[in-house]
Amino acid sequence: MSTQFDNVTVLKKGNVYFDGKCVSHTVLFADGTKKTLGVILPSSLNFGTASPEIMEIVSGSCRIRLKGEEAWNTYGAGTQFSVPGNSSFDIEVTETVDYVCHYG
Repeated sequence: MSTQFDNVTVLKKGNVYFDGKCVSHTVLFADGTKKTLGVILPSSLNFGTASPEIMEIVSGSCRIRLKGEEAWNTYGAGTQFSVPGNSSFDIEVTETVDYVCHYG
């Protein structure tokens, strides 16, 4: 996993969700793709997805349960998980999570 993105546009206005428990910024690439870089504070939240997403965990630790599944899976720094489009996932953050969300 890369440690930086080069030649990108970063939108200055942050995306603030769940009363500030999740804050991200949008990164736009020359090829039209978009990613978000963010932080999720320790909490239990539910996120909905419009398009498929890959969540890359840069640091921290969390448990994830995808919509329709009973099992929880644990993720930490250097791992990632996929979420289908038009779906959702529960996240239980045990140690502040720094993440990159890849769309599409």
